[in-house]
Amino acid sequence: MNGHNPVKTFFSVAACRLTRWGLRVAHRGGTTLPGRSALLFDKKILEVVSQGMEIIVVTGTNGKTTTCSMLRNALQESGVDPLSNISGANLLTGITAEFTALATLSGKPKKHFAIVECDEGALKKVVPLIHPKVIVVTNLFRDQLDRYGEVMHTLEEIRTGVGLVPDTTLCLNADCSLTSSLANGVPNKVFYYGIGPDAVDQTKNDVSNDLSDAKYCISCGTEYDYDYHTYAHLGGFRCPKCGYKRAATNIEVSSINKISPKGSDITVRFGEKESQDISIGLPALYNIYNGIAAIGAYEAAGWKRSDITGSLGKVASSFGRMETFTYNNVDIQMILVKNPAGCNQSLSYLASMEEDYVAVFCLNDKTADGHDISWIWDADFEKVATDSNCKKIYVSGTRATDIRLRLKYAGADENIISLVEDENELLKAMTSHSLPVFALPNYTSMLSLRAVVGAATGKKEFWKDQK
Repeated sequence: MNGHNPVKTFFSVAACRLTRWGLRVAHRGGTTLPGRSALLFDKKILEVVSQGMEIIVVTGTNGKTTTCSMLRNALQESGVDPLSNISGANLLTGITAEFTALATLSGKPKKHFAIVECDEGALKKVVPLIHPKVIVVTNLFRDQLDRYGEVMHTLEEIRTGVGLVPDTTLCLNADCSLTSSLANGVPNKVFYYGIGPDAVDQTKNDVSNDLSDAKYCISCGTEYDYDYHTYAHLGGFRCPKCGYKRAATNIEVSSINKISPKGSDITVRFGEKESQDISIGLPALYNIYNGIAAIGAYEAAGWKRSDITGSLGKVASSFGRMETFTYNNVDIQMILVKNPAGCNQSLSYLASMEEDYVAVFCLNDKTADGHDISWIWDADFEKVATDSNCKKIYVSGTRATDIRLRLKYAGADENIISLVEDENELLKAMTSHSLPVFALPNYTSMLSLRAVVGAATGKKEFWKDQK
């Protein structure tokens, strides 16, 4: 770090703290504006206030927040309180706010460990300043076309960021042909994780019509062959022409022993011969991916393995991601959806329920969501629309009529679909059936619905748990 100016640092930290204090007094989260205040005085304040820390950065399309939650929980269970942007404010301003607010006025960090969720597009701005020990890339799917463009653009954004930190270890999902390609031509040490061929029962995993954002070889353009699939384009890919294929893994899920609404039991292979049975306290296949990513990050960082493997069974749902509430004796589970691949996994989860339920779909088209909502036509809403266990459907949000139309074309009975605009009225309506409720909002609709549900059920806002 060159050119550290103590005067600039002092005013930068003071501005950040003061701005956050004022926002918290006003009962606002203070996730990005304090960072903007800090950057006014020092454009590189983040480099100052992160100096000497051990940092894991998590990026990728899906799973960032949950993987970070798993990593954070492991450190906390071991008696360490890490710095982390738990709000999900994952751009340069939000990350700057978190680090700067928790530094001394001279810029010295108060914590040694940090778990950072980083937006794919912001990676190239953030990592050269914080010099992370490990960067985890979870996966790459088409997401927010009007902001990111096609998935190849997102890949290049991440590749640019990776190129700026050659000493950082890359922890890559071997099952994603796009993510794996980040290892090509870089000096970084690479650690691979994934789900193995024997873990997923292909007789129960019909992917013939599954969505693929990476059907063709990234090197030569030939269509991939697959030895096995997990979902979407993830699995044992190989190019029959140039030979690009799934990399050998350092760790992988060798067996999925049980998946239930309460969590999963898996067996993980470490290296060539060592295996361990591990429980993950969150349901669904994509949370198994998040779990093995978290284990991989710990291994790549050289941190104590037993801390992460022993804590995953205790991990709680994170902000709006499989988060559970109880209101008037009715269980509500909130599952953030924001792109076709993630939405399909959530819809499959609902369709796997063996009891009657209420489904709620909330869709906004604000800037943070992406104004292009055409992705809903690529998601397989038919899984829920035609599910006999789905007894009632509510739609809400600025684009509620669009999601209602999509459900109609998916085959849903129009008589069971109701549009409710107000979140308070929605909470009353969706819990009036004495059936479990599964709410699938996109980002900004999740924030507004969670605020109402959280207030009604006594759950704190995320920032009230921050130090």
